[in-house]
Amino acid sequence: MEPVTATLLILVLAVIAFVSNRVPIGVVAIGVALALFFTGVLTLPEALAGFGDPTVLFIAGLFVMSEALDATGFTAWAGQMVIGRAGTKRRTLVVVISLLVAALTALISINGAVAALLPLVVVVAARAGIASSKLLMPLAFAASAGSLLLLTGTPVNILVSEFAVNAGGRAFGFFEFALVGVPVLLGTVAILLVGGRLLPERTGALMPLDLVRHARLLRQQYSLTLDTGVLIGPDTGVTEVVVAPRSPLIGKRLCVGMTTPAGDLVVLAARRGEEHLKDAEFVVQAGDALLLQGAWDDLSRKVSGSSVLAVDDPAQLRRSIPLGKGAKRAIGILVAMVLLLATGLVPPAVAALLAACALVLTRTVTVTQAYRAISWTTVVLIAGMIPLSTAFISTGTADLVAGWMLSLLGDASPHLALLALGILTVVLGQLISNVATVLIVAPIAISVAQSLDLSVQPFMMALTVAGAAAFLTPIATPANLMVMEPAGYRFGDYWKLGLPLVLLFLAVSVFYVPLVWPF
Repeated sequence: MEPVTATLLILVLAVIAFVSNRVPIGVVAIGVALALFFTGVLTLPEALAGFGDPTVLFIAGLFVMSEALDATGFTAWAGQMVIGRAGTKRRTLVVVISLLVAALTALISINGAVAALLPLVVVVAARAGIASSKLLMPLAFAASAGSLLLLTGTPVNILVSEFAVNAGGRAFGFFEFALVGVPVLLGTVAILLVGGRLLPERTGALMPLDLVRHARLLRQQYSLTLDTGVLIGPDTGVTEVVVAPRSPLIGKRLCVGMTTPAGDLVVLAARRGEEHLKDAEFVVQAGDALLLQGAWDDLSRKVSGSSVLAVDDPAQLRRSIPLGKGAKRAIGILVAMVLLLATGLVPPAVAALLAACALVLTRTVTVTQAYRAISWTTVVLIAGMIPLSTAFISTGTADLVAGWMLSLLGDASPHLALLALGILTVVLGQLISNVATVLIVAPIAISVAQSLDLSVQPFMMALTVAGAAAFLTPIATPANLMVMEPAGYRFGDYWKLGLPLVLLFLAVSVFYVPLVWPF
């Protein structure tokens, strides 16, 4: 089989597999790399080169940084500080939420920012008497706009910068994305403000944890008095556990106020059904509810065994504590990483890996946390799809597709070429991830730019903007899907507000981008 034919066939099969959603994304990506090897399009080192690509290591390091900011309560603090002072008016809340999630996205990724703020936004909506559906779609859409503010906003930014360098252009600066990101974000906020009527009036079934309400509820249900002190704080907290069947605790004698055998936790209160076990010693039975108090690390270690079942995971409760343990270290390391990226003293991958190592060495995150924080699906997806981009270039497939596109466009202006590439990117971006989309379209965009003897910079930046316009379906991005259940959205709700945003992003990529990055 001819290399060009094999490359196009592999692309088509990969897109079908992505769209079908029946094959795991990571398996599709690895399958692409292996198919390129077995068909002879690439050698084995070329087919597996993506797994050693510096871009992949850079992105993995950013996931660890994101975990540190979230786990230490930095995002909870930022959310409470800003949203807590925004009042109860929907329009004001939309502006504040949009700007806050955009700022966080620029530093910790779209999915991380939305996941961190989603519970807080739902709680704020409930307190303000506003349907959560009026605030959660703006949260997800503003996060996509915020991904264009800095180099670290999304893996796509890093990829297009590398593509530009490989095509004979230059890398984009750390803050350079803001030249297009700020206008896009302002336009997005404006559309979100006037597009409130395009959102349904619904409240989802999911109600996230409100720490203040949670602490009050525990005091009431366990008849705790105020002299028990702060239940949930930066260093210590409480967790409600149920004695599991066949637990070694069954048959042991306990009383309220005693410490656990290890001496690290205190039995603050106990219940058996509706009965409060607080006056005397009692024999533990399966199903007894215990309220344990102690350091967060000790609580997490205690509930990780099989003797008790945690009602609320201490690790998740801890994330909701504003500026908890290690937050200052995480912020300091973040600032150092940003300075390294902004000044270019070291390559981006080195800066991210140094930050990740510093977070582990300072015990801001554990080694286990660091490994779990990395989205291996994203890493494998990028590593597996990079060889397809390589094949597009090395086999001449990108030149062939670009030639087809240019023959259809005729003697059209470069702006029309940008529009065609933008529409292709937007359409694919609603069906498969924007990372996979960019890895497919970037070689074609480079070939078009070279065929027209134009600079590759505006084509790469326009591709970035169009790649962020994933607003028409809930499956376009994980963030869109993340807000679906808490807001009670349906599949057809997204395009109504998403279509004006897609048109905005396309207009910016076609008309504004070439003004800043000339052809």
